[in-house]
Amino acid sequence: MRDGITLACRGIPVVTLVTDDFSAQGSFVARAAGMPEVPRVLLPHPVAGTGRKAMMDVARSIAPTVLETLRGDHKGEIPRTVSAAAATA
Repeated sequence: MRDGITLACRGIPVVTLVTDDFSAQGSFVARAAGMPEVPRVLLPHPVAGTGRKAMMDVARSIAPTVLETLRGDHKGEIPRTVSAAAATA
């Protein structure tokens, strides 16, 4: 979160990736930094250690949402299912 906020403060488009178990902490950090609208896409927890196929599945499912968010289509906490393209992938 903090790295994403630092980049956003510099005007660099950012999407932070936060697992479900840490969504509350991510939102808290964003609010505490004065940037509650910094985009954060929720991922299933855990991602690490789940194997290459599972990680690729997560990456494929969130890629459309990440791209939409970088275009400015979403702000704040973004569920993985927000993208119609991701839902049909």
